[in-house]
Amino acid sequence: MGLLDATAILLAGLAAGAINAVVGSGTLITFPTLLALGYPPVLANVSNTIGLAPGSFAGAWGYRRELAGQRHRLVVLGVMASIGGIAGAILLLTLPETAFRTIVPVLIALACVLVLVQPWLTRRLGVRSDRPTHGGPLLAGGILASGIYGGYFGAAQGVLMIAVLALGTGEPLQRVNAAKNLLAGFVNGVAAIVFILVAEVDWAVAGLIAAGSIAGGFLGASLGRRIPAPALRGLVVVIGVVAVITLLR
Repeated sequence: MGLLDATAILLAGLAAGAINAVVGSGTLITFPTLLALGYPPVLANVSNTIGLAPGSFAGAWGYRRELAGQRHRLVVLGVMASIGGIAGAILLLTLPETAFRTIVPVLIALACVLVLVQPWLTRRLGVRSDRPTHGGPLLAGGILASGIYGGYFGAAQGVLMIAVLALGTGEPLQRVNAAKNLLAGFVNGVAAIVFILVAEVDWAVAGLIAAGSIAGGFLGASLGRRIPAPALRGLVVVIGVVAVITLLR
C-alpha cells in the first residue's frame, strides 16, 4: 500500500466516522474508496466493517447526554441488534461472492434513495412525539432486521435504524440518533468479531479506517448538527452512484 492509498483510506475513514455519527451512511464513503483502489468487494466490506466499528462507539460517546434514560431499552435492543449483526455477517461469508456483487448494488441504490428521502422522513417522524416511549415486538423486530442488513453490508443502516427507532419510541430525533449510534456500534462490533475469527482481513486497511472513524465519530458528534444537510446528502448520493457503477462494470 502506497502513501497516497493510505492517505485516501484514512481520510475516507474520517469522513465515514463523521457521517455515521450524523447520518449513518459512512460505508458509502469507505466502501467505494476501497473498490476504487482495487480491493475485492468481500475483503473490502469485511475490512471496512472492522474499521468502522470503533467509530460508531466514538459517535455514541459523543452523544452520551442524549443516551441518558434509555439504558433498559438499549439493553434489549442491543441484544437484537447484535443477533442481527451476527446473522448478517454469516450471510456475507456463506453466500457466494457473485451474490454479493449482485445484491450490493441494489442495497447501495436503496441506501441512496433513503438518504434522499431522509428530510421528508424526518418531518414525518418528528411530529410523532406523542407516541409512547416504550418499545415492543415491532421495534425489536425492526432492529433485528436492520441489524441483519448492517452485518451483511451496512450502508445506510443508520438511516434504517433512525426510522425504526423514531416510529417505535416516539423519542426526539436527537435521542433517536444517539441510540442509533450505539446500536450500529453493536452491529458492527459483533460482525467484526465474526470476520476476525473466520474471514480474511486486510489489517492495514482496517487499522487506517479505524483511526479515521474514531476521530470522525467524535467530530461528527460535536459538529455534525452544523453541517448543511443538503450538501452531506448530495455527497453520499454521488459516492453511492459511483459505487453502483463500479460494481456493475
